[in-house]
Amino acid sequence: MSGGVLNSRAFGQKTKAVKGELHFVQISDSHIGFNKPANPDVVGTLQAAVDKINALPHEPDFIIHTGDLSHTSKAGEYDTLDQVLKSAKAKQIFFVPGEHDTSIDDGKQYLERYGKDAKGRGWYSFNHKDVHFVGLCNVAALEGLGKLGADQLEWLEADLKGQPASRPIVVFAHIPLWSVYPEWGWGTEDSEQALGYLKRFGSVTVLNGHIHQVMQKAEGNVMFHTAMSTAFPQATPGPGNHPGPMKVADDKLRSVLGITDVQSIMKQHSLAVVDSPLAPARAMSSTGGIE
Repeated sequence: MSGGVLNSRAFGQKTKAVKGELHFVQISDSHIGFNKPANPDVVGTLQAAVDKINALPHEPDFIIHTGDLSHTSKAGEYDTLDQVLKSAKAKQIFFVPGEHDTSIDDGKQYLERYGKDAKGRGWYSFNHKDVHFVGLCNVAALEGLGKLGADQLEWLEADLKGQPASRPIVVFAHIPLWSVYPEWGWGTEDSEQALGYLKRFGSVTVLNGHIHQVMQKAEGNVMFHTAMSTAFPQATPGPGNHPGPMKVADDKLRSVLGITDVQSIMKQHSLAVVDSPLAPARAMSSTGGIE
């Protein structure tokens, strides 16, 4: 965003640094510990995502991981994740839990490692370059759909009351805060109340993971973005498909995994969000084979 005009560019394209620019990267659903045909090397693809981040022309201010760090909440899985992320060129990494981080041990390991300064089951907020960031937990009480719960909603209302309406807001959680596909649990049942607290703000960006694919939606002042996974893809929702790890051709896998790059120029209203696969999709030849 420059001079009130939103511009796009190829991911990784070199540009001049702009003073006051906010720049961070989102990764999601690393599922360390997963080892099935959909991706027998989730550590390798997470490392490829980190390498892609490190190759950016400008170091991001920080990284946001939107949940499912691990696959079964085991200490060794978190140890491996930490080891890979140590090599990332970013000053800090912020986390929110996914259901795979909470369903086995009620989130105990996750909170001990990544949620020591968080409220409740893992929610918190912070300001950075005059943008207010809110990390939410909507996986602690799964009943089909995600759920924030009364305590977190009360905290969110109080937290946002202290922010001026002109301040950009970035909300990040694991499960989408809009109803992507409720039949598969791809939504948050009490998100309408949370979004109501955000209506007075001029710029709201909501980042999520969970569905392992890119979907975007604009609703009033709110831009919703879901992210690709660094581990494996899931099918597009619809009749005949089902949620869960989806096997694709080995040479196509990295084209459906990726990271999200978010930037803005301060004093403007929108954030530019660019999703980038770990590798480009391979073109189809005229005979139908993959080139």
